[in-house]
Amino acid sequence: MGVNLYNSEGYLDPTVYEALTNIEKEKKAKKRRKIVFICSPFAGDIEGNILRAKRYGRFAVIQNAVPIIPHLMYPQFLKENDPKERQLGLGMGLVLLGKCHELWVFGDRISSGMNVEIKKAKDLKIPIRYFTVQCKQRKEVE
Repeated sequence: MGVNLYNSEGYLDPTVYEALTNIEKEKKAKKRRKIVFICSPFAGDIEGNILRAKRYGRFAVIQNAVPIIPHLMYPQFLKENDPKERQLGLGMGLVLLGKCHELWVFGDRISSGMNVEIKKAKDLKIPIRYFTVQCKQRKEVE
């Protein structure tokens, strides 16, 4: 059952119609899941960083968000050790970042790739949230 343009007496009531329609839109918007970009280290301890990134993705799902984690996807078919392929993966990740509602930064170390993602989010005015390795929210890294 939708919002009716006419009141219970059958008279046109556009003011009430518009107000109720806006309330319905807000309810639907709140039910939608945010798309969040997971920003965390990859290079260095790749095995440990992959495990942590998976945990961050699960945390996002528990928070009712849709996680985007390019550094779990692109290394499946791009070579991390090839500078051109690494740049290609970073570039594609930035395209995905542009589709996200928020950037979630995890850990206390900001890698060079993470710096690029954070700068891009700031340029696009995408809200940034910072978390510890244990997924506890914290203030921005200095």
